Amino acid sequence: MKTLLIVQARMTSTRLPGKVLLPLAGVPMLTRLVERLRRVQRASGIVIATTTNATDEPIAALCAQLGVPCHRGSEHDVLSRYTDAAREHGADVVVRITADCPLIDPALIDQVIAVYQEGGSDYVSNMLPPTWPYGMAVEVFSAAALQQAHAEATQAAAREHVTPFIYGHPERYRLRNVESPVDLSHHRWTVDTPEDYALVSRLFERLIPTRPNFTQADALALLEQHPDWIAINQHIRQKPATESQLQKKNTR
Repeated sequence: MKTLLIVQARMTSTRLPGKVLLPLAGVPMLTRLVERLRRVQRASGIVIATTTNATDEPIAALCAQLGVPCHRGSEHDVLSRYTDAAREHGADVVVRITADCPLIDPALIDQVIAVYQEGGSDYVSNMLPPTWPYGMAVEVFSAAALQQAHAEATQAAAREHVTPFIYGHPERYRLRNVESPVDLSHHRWTVDTPEDYALVSRLFERLIPTRPNFTQADALALLEQHPDWIAINQHIRQKPATESQLQKKNTR
């Protein structure tokens, strides 16, 4: 079974344009993410799924530099972008990662993949409900379920956020969640605003020099030493059409 990490990335973020190429400790954010994803043991490879827009040429160029395949598709129909990328690269299993989550822990990704590989599930994530830091979301699902969602999902939100059709039909798909032993969902580690970027930049700048392969535990330990850093982005609220809200709508 070919398990692919497919990362959605684009330059036209509403609140922080160009964020996926902003520097983290002197290196583009997307490069930092790829460095971390290359440490995932249970995946066969990485594909960056970006758009056909001219604005995303820098992403395609960086992928070429990194030696990472780049699939280009629709900007807003991300479900079709994922489906085409999975088909083009022969994926049997898809691991969905977003490019604005550079702190994602490879060990956590392996943990979620391992649960999927135990069998008996069509979709495994760590966000139903969320108990890990926001920005550590991992979704693992079969390419067959992805293709069915692509064929049947009609709502714009379902097509933009890729997986709501799957986890919104528990009567049809076997769902499973991987929970954190301790609820860490109050931590915000995504990069969606300048405040988010300020926090994540600070973590990378402090951790990379001594622990280039730092873990989630390392980041948490650093925040325990500097609890005031958490306040940098604690006031940020997600935009209305976020995955967390879609999740609530589809799991009632």
